[in-house]
Amino acid sequence: MLKTESRSRALFFVSVATFFSLSVWFSTNAISGALETAKSIDESSIALLTIAVQLGFVFGTLVIAITNLSDLVNARTLFWVSATLAAAVNLLVIPLESTTLLIVARFATGAFLGGVYPPAMKVISGWYTKGRGFALGTMVGALTIGSGSPHLLRSAFSENWQAVIVGSSILAVLGGLILKFLVTDGPDDVNGAKFNPRYLLGAITQRAPRLALVGYLGHQWELYAIWAWIGSYLLYVVGERSLIGNSLDLASALTFLVFVAGAIASSYAGVWSERIGRTAVTSIAMVISGGVAAFIGFLPSEMSLLIVILAMIWGASVVADSAQFSTAMTELSDPAYRGTMLTFQTGVGFALTAVSIWLLPIVKDSSGWGWAFAMLALGPVVGTAAMLRLRSIPESARLAAGKR
Repeated sequence: MLKTESRSRALFFVSVATFFSLSVWFSTNAISGALETAKSIDESSIALLTIAVQLGFVFGTLVIAITNLSDLVNARTLFWVSATLAAAVNLLVIPLESTTLLIVARFATGAFLGGVYPPAMKVISGWYTKGRGFALGTMVGALTIGSGSPHLLRSAFSENWQAVIVGSSILAVLGGLILKFLVTDGPDDVNGAKFNPRYLLGAITQRAPRLALVGYLGHQWELYAIWAWIGSYLLYVVGERSLIGNSLDLASALTFLVFVAGAIASSYAGVWSERIGRTAVTSIAMVISGGVAAFIGFLPSEMSLLIVILAMIWGASVVADSAQFSTAMTELSDPAYRGTMLTFQTGVGFALTAVSIWLLPIVKDSSGWGWAFAMLALGPVVGTAAMLRLRSIPESARLAAGKR
């Protein structure tokens, strides 16, 4: 009973810490309109600010993976330091006027976030063997709400974009402190890894981890492009309306609800993955999200209620499977290098997100929202094929206690 209570406590605090710390990720997306006015930044430059975070995150995670840093340094300490540094450079968005310097600052924010998300997954893995899919799903749900929280801040502080930046940085600092000082290392945490850059190359040449990686890449192709642009799309659909007077922006509030739907679905998907298997849950989620992506953008904006409902379904399904790819990687790799594999998988996946985030507004401007979103459906097609292939090979018996 004591162990159950301890790991539940750890899951709660890691989830809260992740929720707070990831709030700096989309801080500039939530205030994109204000930045265009205040700093004379056009839409393409806003896209570059988002891409800079993604590429910075890739840089940070790959450095950590190649050096095995996440297995050589205590994960809670790495999280704390990284979250604090990410919060500090996020604040630079306020004084900087040069677009180039803003891009550099956002790149640095992403690089430091590379030491936040993967170490949090490692901490959770140290507390959970049975039920790891649910635990990581819950944590990714917290990440989802954290990523969407700037939209909530923007909705509440519609006339003060600086408050969004300051608020997200404060949350990130609190997140680092929570994980460092209110969470301990779990009984299944593995220490003693040695610097071994060749381990990574050997691991990804194995069939099962490679298929899990391909599935994750298909998922990532869709996920962050939606998260980056769903706010702009919903603004296009519902317009500049408010829910309560002039103090609660409708589009921002709806965008935040899309993230909330994803957070709830992520946790429930973790429960179901323990019952019907990781490959089953990831495949179902990608079929649903890819299906919505294929046609939602073609609907006329006058059908706003239907579009909002579909956006919620999309927000739920597009991230429901995310934690299960990470869980699968922990089950298919050497426990001593669990942090390295999680960090590498995450870094490569986020490298791909930069491409889809960059392409989406280009396709939207030339062909409309319909084709821009339909392009994203290609990811779930590839990802589903990879996970079904993984399900068919003997190594998949290591997933979800044999439920594949």
